[in-house]
Amino acid sequence: MIAHFDVDAFYASVAVRDDPSLRGKPIAVAGSSRRAVVLTASYEARAFGVHSAMPLYRALQSCPGLIVVRPDYGKYREASRQIFEIFGRDGRAVEGLSFDEAFVDFGECSAEAAERTAETIRREVHDNVGLTVSAGVSNAKMVSKIASDLCKPNGLRVVAPGEEAEFLAPLPVRRLWGIGPKTVPRLNARGVETIGELAALTDNQARSIFGSWGLELRQLALGHDTRRVETERETKSI
Repeated sequence: MIAHFDVDAFYASVAVRDDPSLRGKPIAVAGSSRRAVVLTASYEARAFGVHSAMPLYRALQSCPGLIVVRPDYGKYREASRQIFEIFGRDGRAVEGLSFDEAFVDFGECSAEAAERTAETIRREVHDNVGLTVSAGVSNAKMVSKIASDLCKPNGLRVVAPGEEAEFLAPLPVRRLWGIGPKTVPRLNARGVETIGELAALTDNQARSIFGSWGLELRQLALGHDTRRVETERETKSI
């Protein structure tokens, strides 16, 4: 089983952890320049439409009560170090995607055992680092990533072996790895709006739309993803 862990609103959550007076308030982490963009927004700020990569001036227009916090990269690095130490305990293989996000290999185990391990990791991060982590667990990296995205914030979703296609089926096709904004209209024009509708295509139909890549895409839509955790992958810098 493979877990995908993602700290909830990492930069903003570190700010709230270290200044409890910010709890429950709309905050954005951003630089001080005129061209600053939002690095992370708290969930309270997101309710006003504030999001990462948004120009700060637009964020302030969208949320007049927005509290702007300057980034503290030293704190982020230390929190990340502590979190990844927890991820890798008991010899678990870890593939870091960023300072606050990783795939963790649980090895061969039942869905129930994987759920217990994921919950233990989430609790240890909360108790030792003071941050909440969302997690998705399945036999496929892509499915685990989607599951963790859907259960944020502070959630855990386990997709048992054999249930991948059913889990993916009702989701919009844009959630599938490899489907970009230019591809969605092509699929919609063919009557394909959900991952389940893509999975229902025949191999010939998938090939006619995307060429040989269509066969791989259809397999992903069925929840078949053989990619393993890459322990040598370098964690992206901030």
